[in-house]
Amino acid sequence: MIEEAKKPLLGMNLEHLRAVAEECGLRPFAAKQIAHWLYGKRVESIADMTDLPKSGREVLAERYTVGRTAPKAASRSADGTVKYLFEGAGGRDIEAVYIPDADRATLCVSSQAGCKMGCTFCMTGRQGFHGQLTAAQIVNQVLSIPQSDSLTNIVFMGMGEPLDNFDAVAAAIAVLTEPWGLAWSPKRITVSTVGHLPGLKRLLEETKVHVALSAHTPFSEERGALMPVEKAWPLARVIKLLRGYDFAHQRRLSVEYTMWDGVNDDMRHADALARLLRGTSARANLIRYHRLPDGELEPASREAMEAFRDRLNERGITATIRASRGEDIDAACGMLAGKNKKNED
Repeated sequence: MIEEAKKPLLGMNLEHLRAVAEECGLRPFAAKQIAHWLYGKRVESIADMTDLPKSGREVLAERYTVGRTAPKAASRSADGTVKYLFEGAGGRDIEAVYIPDADRATLCVSSQAGCKMGCTFCMTGRQGFHGQLTAAQIVNQVLSIPQSDSLTNIVFMGMGEPLDNFDAVAAAIAVLTEPWGLAWSPKRITVSTVGHLPGLKRLLEETKVHVALSAHTPFSEERGALMPVEKAWPLARVIKLLRGYDFAHQRRLSVEYTMWDGVNDDMRHADALARLLRGTSARANLIRYHRLPDGELEPASREAMEAFRDRLNERGITATIRASRGEDIDAACGMLAGKNKKNED
């Protein structure tokens, strides 16, 4: 008979941990003790939770595990960026990317193994969808890299559409921000989305984290050819929803705009994007494209990106060009996991 896998404690909130404590014959206040060991002390073994009764620890260890797993591999860039490979879901690995930058240290985490959204320019989208990550797997990316203690920011901008796995992402955000967890300010966390309207509504109502919207072109027909999600949740509808929330004080709204040569990098696109964003407090992040193997799209020139940025600024939209990081290690989402899967096949 195959032994049933133990459940991970990582990713659980106080309510869940109280239920676990009761199940294991521990007093209700043990939930806070377990949370402190998981998220404060960051232990990797239940045996290390030394202020719990030994008998309680033994029962807990029979049924549960902490849920920490080390990265399977790491790829390091000359600029300090490190891409970590973790076990994912459905037989596919997932990635987390550590990005140091002066006094900031950002970790880009994955929320799914693969992705359902099918964006034509994305390596993860090409791989298809293989499974949802659990809250434990998401939090593990944060706690199990060597630089965990020095992190200043988390972005849900890795593999997958975070709002297509809302419950697990929300549980991970709670671990990051609640007093019983890591107690971070929500202002240190950004969630990126292609415009998943049902999930976005919940994110705006249930959290105070920053939002990054992947736009890439202001024209619906063009966007639909690049991003199938446009047909279900048009960009104009997403912007209309976002206009109903305060992004001037509690949170920030950024619009991610990857630029391709001859596709979306001219003044017509800049002017249309400025019109779309007028009256919002959105900032436009212009992103240099990481060319994909066998891909047809080419990155826009530096000159075109600078002209595009200047045009947006002239039209009253704050725009910046995001520094390209980790190109020598294929830091774009899905590249390392894709290579690793090919090596295993």
